[in-house]
Amino acid sequence: MNKQRIIPLIVATALFMENMDATVIATSLPAIAADIGTSPLTLKLAITSYLLSLAVFIPASGWTADRFGARMVFAIAIGVFMLGSIGCALSQNVTHFVIARILQGLGGAMMTPVGRLVLLRSIDKSGLVQAMTWVTVPALIGPVIGPPLGGFITTYFSWHWIFLINIPIGLLGIFLAMKYIDPIRSEDPERFDLYGLVLAGIGLAGIAFGLSVAGLNLLPWTVVGGLIAVGSISMTLYVVHARKTKSPVLDFSMLRLQTLRASIYGGFLFRLGIGALPFLLPLLMQEGFGLTPFQSGLVTFSSAVGAMGMKTLAGRIIRTFGFRNMMAVNAIISSVFLAACALFTVSTPLTLIFLILVVGGFFRSLQFTAINTVAYAEVEPAQMSRATTLVSVNQQLATSAGVAVGAFSVESTMLWHHATELDATMFGPAFIVVAVISAISGWFFWQMPDDAGHEISGRKAVEISSRKGAEKAATKAASEGPEDARDQRLG
Repeated sequence: MNKQRIIPLIVATALFMENMDATVIATSLPAIAADIGTSPLTLKLAITSYLLSLAVFIPASGWTADRFGARMVFAIAIGVFMLGSIGCALSQNVTHFVIARILQGLGGAMMTPVGRLVLLRSIDKSGLVQAMTWVTVPALIGPVIGPPLGGFITTYFSWHWIFLINIPIGLLGIFLAMKYIDPIRSEDPERFDLYGLVLAGIGLAGIAFGLSVAGLNLLPWTVVGGLIAVGSISMTLYVVHARKTKSPVLDFSMLRLQTLRASIYGGFLFRLGIGALPFLLPLLMQEGFGLTPFQSGLVTFSSAVGAMGMKTLAGRIIRTFGFRNMMAVNAIISSVFLAACALFTVSTPLTLIFLILVVGGFFRSLQFTAINTVAYAEVEPAQMSRATTLVSVNQQLATSAGVAVGAFSVESTMLWHHATELDATMFGPAFIVVAVISAISGWFFWQMPDDAGHEISGRKAVEISSRKGAEKAATKAASEGPEDARDQRLG
């Protein structure tokens, strides 16, 4: 198998491990809490501590990869994630469990952006769309199969295996990474911006952590607001600092690139809307329709089926329509299927729900592939590490914001109706709200140049080929014209 195929699979495997692990724990919290002698509410600190660790360490990933080599950092990140997984499985109390989850977050913070950097430095731009298709799938499949898999393992085996199944996957990932990925590193690594890392870490941690717990009733709203406020102030200070340093950990000056800017702004809004789906849909299925976690997981898994169906078509679709046209229109189409979830009722046939989720999953996966790819269309090789760090931070914040907006919308609907218990009628407005936010992203994608990403998509070659074909046909028609006229006269 050539590198164009195996490197995306190596990166995708590691990201699948992280994405699945981030969601699989939610279903098993009651069983884990009972086993280690704490309450499920207290144990939710394990989820938030993981998100906190991600937010703090992601900004350092780009410099670390440049300094020590992307391949080495990627392999070590998988190893750290595995150690965290083993720590979770061996935890005897909530303190041990939270520390292990923080360690997992450290590994995950390096795995995602550095894995993407490995891909960008190993694959030619012409093959980037197909490569990103493979990398996008784990982000879509993990959240939907995580809950049913967690419930199945916890019910029929033991919750410890949720974390131990990472070990063989991680070992295989390390072996393949060291064997097939070239040891590429920056020849002139920049000075490490420690002060900037502290400001950005506090800022991202406050915002991401605050948004993640908003609406989950883990902390009072005053505390949540305080966290977001502190994070916002710290990020403001970081922006001021970044303008004065030559090597910022988060380089916002790169937003001058039109395709990266559209991917960041438009991608944030699109991910915010779609990021609420894994939170809202299982709640609707379980609280609204009365399905078991396992049954709910089987229904929501249909989104992953659609994502897999897109895998072989993404490159052809983007090459045919171009990034700008496809992304602007597809943002609307994806949002329509997201809004369609607001029509689900107890009497809606599961077959129809399944069909809507499958088709919606196809268009969402196509959009994610395009967003993740076009972001790097104008980025120079020397700036790839900065770009991947910026994109990864954006994704983390968008996902956290999506859960917060979804939860806030449901709670607001309950207050409006003076409802004390959650039922299926409380979810409709939330789906509409997040769908509208996702649809707005289409405006940012439409602002890109008409030829955005042509070098990556191959559309430029198609246009040149079409133009040459038209010129050839015109020349042929011109040469045959006189002959046709003479034949007509002779006839």
